[in-house]
Amino acid sequence: MDIDEIISKMTQQEKCALLAGSDGWHTMGCERLGVPQIMMADGPHGLRKQTDGVDILGFNDSIPVTCFPTASAMACSFDERLLERIGQALGEECRAEGVSVLLGPGVNMKRSPLSGRNFEYFSEDPYLAGHLGAAHIRGVQSRGVGCALKHFAGNSQEKARMTSDSVIDDRALHEIYLRAFHIAVQESDPWAVMTAYNRLNGTYCSENRTLMTDILRDRWGWHGLTVTDWEALSSVYASLPAGLDLCMPGPRPDYAEAVDWAVRRKSITRYELDRAVRSILELTDKAQRGARIPYECDVDAHLALAQEAAERSAVLLKNDGILPLAPRESVAVIGAFAKEPRYQGAGSSRIVPKVLDNFWDAYLESHEGPIGYAPGYAAASGVATEAQLAEAEALARTHDVAIVFAGLPDTYESEGFDRRSMRMPANQVELIERVCEANPRTVVVLMGGAPFDLAWRHKPAAILLMYLSGCQGGHAAARLIDGAANPSGKLAETWPIERADTPTAGRYPDTRSEILYTESIFIGYRYYDAVGLPVAYPFGFGLSYTTFAYRDLRIKPLPGQESGCVSVSFTVENTGARDGREIVQLYVAPIDPGVYKAPQTLQRFANVAIPAGGAKRVTFELDRRAFAHYDAQLKGWCVEAGSYEIRVSASSRDVRLAQRIDVEGIAKHDDGAPIRYHHPVAGCFQLFDSTPRGKRARGALGDFEDLYGRPLPEMRPLRPFTIDSSVSDAMHTVYGKVLGGAVYRRMREMVGTDDENLQRAYAEMLSDMPIKSMHMQGFRMSSAGVVVDVLNRHYVRGLLRWKEAHDKKKRKN
Repeated sequence: MDIDEIISKMTQQEKCALLAGSDGWHTMGCERLGVPQIMMADGPHGLRKQTDGVDILGFNDSIPVTCFPTASAMACSFDERLLERIGQALGEECRAEGVSVLLGPGVNMKRSPLSGRNFEYFSEDPYLAGHLGAAHIRGVQSRGVGCALKHFAGNSQEKARMTSDSVIDDRALHEIYLRAFHIAVQESDPWAVMTAYNRLNGTYCSENRTLMTDILRDRWGWHGLTVTDWEALSSVYASLPAGLDLCMPGPRPDYAEAVDWAVRRKSITRYELDRAVRSILELTDKAQRGARIPYECDVDAHLALAQEAAERSAVLLKNDGILPLAPRESVAVIGAFAKEPRYQGAGSSRIVPKVLDNFWDAYLESHEGPIGYAPGYAAASGVATEAQLAEAEALARTHDVAIVFAGLPDTYESEGFDRRSMRMPANQVELIERVCEANPRTVVVLMGGAPFDLAWRHKPAAILLMYLSGCQGGHAAARLIDGAANPSGKLAETWPIERADTPTAGRYPDTRSEILYTESIFIGYRYYDAVGLPVAYPFGFGLSYTTFAYRDLRIKPLPGQESGCVSVSFTVENTGARDGREIVQLYVAPIDPGVYKAPQTLQRFANVAIPAGGAKRVTFELDRRAFAHYDAQLKGWCVEAGSYEIRVSASSRDVRLAQRIDVEGIAKHDDGAPIRYHHPVAGCFQLFDSTPRGKRARGALGDFEDLYGRPLPEMRPLRPFTIDSSVSDAMHTVYGKVLGGAVYRRMREMVGTDDENLQRAYAEMLSDMPIKSMHMQGFRMSSAGVVVDVLNRHYVRGLLRWKEAHDKKKRKN
């Protein structure tokens, strides 16, 4: 494809038409000049190709494919090569279905365990998330299919995600919330980057020049396509000049007309228009060249890989020696999830698996001893009757071992809404406690996408965490329990004891339109380490059926390189009787820093396979970035001179080897940050101050304003209404109630369920949607403008707008 020639021959109208999709999943193309449409489809743990309409929340079915474990599970493998292989398989399935761009992976940070979409993200640590995301992208793109890295940036909450403003200080923005994107861009060069719905520090991400141009393109040197999340466009006139290329979904004739009008009046330059057109043509060209790369799509091999991924991602949280089970022991299998597994999340990543196994069937195939079953509760809700609990209790008493399957039902977590608590269904907790009382030799297998309260964790003999393990999780769990596979996964996120311990307790999900990230860099283990809180299970923790010893740490400067560039080597020995894998982690801990820092940060990791009785030498190389922090005043990364401890660890709280080194850099100095950031204590980032915005506040709010370095944003007024106003805002008016009723009826038709909890959750999600998102409910985009006019009592203008749209449609037909 000669892109320069095509651009030179395109009319302005053709260029403008190219900037939005032709439908829900395809780009527009230009038939006159031989530019084809290309297809995008949701991911990231499986291909969600829909053949009927636009449905970003997974209500309608899609083509059957392989369902791999979700990112929350796969991250526990700490294995870039495994993620790359899974990416290759996904790319092959995309090729087989004619899909050119897979929408994913997501590398947003897990700011709170309660985020409804945490199952789709990798970690609370940006270094880990960035490298795993990069591996995933490399795998997919090696098969001639592009990835759209998402959601750029600051999207760490589902509540009001389409209208809220993530207010993040510069240190946290660059060290935490942009870091994973930077690593993924550097290490994998994704074809596309998808902007988030939310605003970031006052500006919608789809029109944020700082994000898309200053950072992504100019500072990071990336040259790909930027695309909105579906219906994330706010302003045509701000988005294109800021660096946006493609608006999805389509059709959006109103968008093309608006761009054409703006270019003619020179509020958008021809250069800006051509830049976006070029990006779309370059993506199309990559897709055409990718379609010529030879490939094979072996579904059986993909299923085997899905099982391997589930085995390698499972985390053994507790084991008093009961696991692996003896071959002929009698086993009571309890819990509906054993037959009806919770294997993936809900929302835009929900796919239809070609094959779906379950533990019960897999265990019947492999276990030699007697097996009994009791459902214990309803799979859909987690609710149990007394008869079900009593049946499970009785079954547990009559068998050598009880295995209880439990966790979070589908209705507890999804894209579009956040959890309000960390609690499991109360009946499941009662089930676990009663079974453990009836049979102390109880193993609990957990399914869910994010941490939940495990107050009962001291009662079972063993706990195996499967997360959401995909379509072959049943066989994986069976092999792990009977010892055919050795657990090796480690937690990619901290499991706190309770919600009150989290850094965002009491303010997550935040119901205000301005979400203040008052904790700054202190998320996940950074926070728990800084305030000295005990946790249920720390970041990087996981047991095995074998044991490992660490020895012989050696740190040497790399020849001819700057201070801090060192080689770190050590030996890991498998001291047990089984082959196994050890995930080794390297943390850097600053000693008495001048600027505020986390006590330690993950800087390297490796998944090392070691045979029983064997040993392997592991070597990491550190550069100066491993010791750097982002300086908000200098607007760049700096290394502070001083001592740093290199920690080789089995988890964030299990340091096996350590040695201090001195690193040269800028002079140690006081950064002027409030004392709560230099010496945080539990709960210190909570917002108890009720001082109105715009005035100097004391406490956490005032300290955050000092750290933020500028006035905190004012609360947005309800009126005048805009297309970005939420449905719940509109429902403060008479006509808004009519709008809300129409949207809710449409959603109930799409959900197609009588589950009251699910209907309530989606009703809340709908109320947070902006008026512009009526397009996703099947309404024409022009209707949003009419609704806004009516809500603002501009009835004549609304009528004229409606008549204009109606006449235009009539002429077209």
